[in-house]
Amino acid sequence: MDRQRYRHWQAQDLAGIITTINTVSSKPGDPSSGSNLCGKSAHNVAIIVSSAFLTMDTHASTDDFFASVATKSDSGGLRGDYTHADQHYVVAQQWERYTPEQHALWRRLYARQAKLIPGRACDVFIDSLKALDVSQGIPQFERTTEALFNATGWQLVAVPGLVPDHVFFEHLANRRFPVTVWLREEHEFDYIVEPDVFHDFFGHVPLLFNPIFADHLQEYGKGGLKALKLDGLASLARLYWYTIEFGLIQSPEGLRVYGAGILSSGGELEYCLRDPQPRRLPFDTERVMRTLYKIDSYQESYFVIRDFAQLFSDTAPDFTPLYARLKTQEALPANSLLPGEQVLSID
Repeated sequence: MDRQRYRHWQAQDLAGIITTINTVSSKPGDPSSGSNLCGKSAHNVAIIVSSAFLTMDTHASTDDFFASVATKSDSGGLRGDYTHADQHYVVAQQWERYTPEQHALWRRLYARQAKLIPGRACDVFIDSLKALDVSQGIPQFERTTEALFNATGWQLVAVPGLVPDHVFFEHLANRRFPVTVWLREEHEFDYIVEPDVFHDFFGHVPLLFNPIFADHLQEYGKGGLKALKLDGLASLARLYWYTIEFGLIQSPEGLRVYGAGILSSGGELEYCLRDPQPRRLPFDTERVMRTLYKIDSYQESYFVIRDFAQLFSDTAPDFTPLYARLKTQEALPANSLLPGEQVLSID
């Protein structure tokens, strides 16, 4: 069986760990399948970039962050250049340094995914992606930020790569979305260990133009900072996983994708919408936060929101009592079906 790795950045089902790189199995004989954000045949063990001790210390040093990475990364470190990062891990994009070859590689990556999303991605993602008009080369973050700020008050901030959990949450809570500055190389077209500028921009930025989704992501950042103090990270991570990364949404034309993990995947875009095997369940916050997920296969369950207004309103209440209640309950298997639950039809 071919093995494909993909990274789910900023959420994972281990207490105290959010930033992860996970190993995912593809279907036999299909080298383009898998819950694959960056995909390629590989059978390395999962790289888990954990900063459990960092998440509780907002003053932890960059040296501590790198020391944590060095003990858990195959390469012993991160790919980005952090030497010029400020205290928020922000750097200059330096767009003028991208080469013609890098812009050409971006065009190929964009064209591949653009062919897959019609009839699969939600309309707001498709419309926003078209409006961004970034098919011809690596975008300049400043130009996108101007349009994005006018639309929803968000900004893009350039970062060298992975950042500690508390930094990630602080950016989101302040309506700043961190985007990696470097682009994969040609030989990494189908596989990249860390998130690059293509994944971060293509997968996440378009939906930030939707006001309701943008507000939800800000509230998620605020909730993340709170969860660090309430030992609620594992539960909150499941919410991120089943919404921001692997969420489905109802539309007049049927189910559509809004999760960035699926939108960046070759195989799972079709699987999550058409294959009869996985369960597609109505979104329920507590149910989602109890449900484990798969990091070595396609998802066995997907949770479907009616619209982004539901996502915002259903996750708006204070999670403090919910975290306490969840600690008294057993987590549910990824393929579980509770009595009375309705599996949504794919017809």
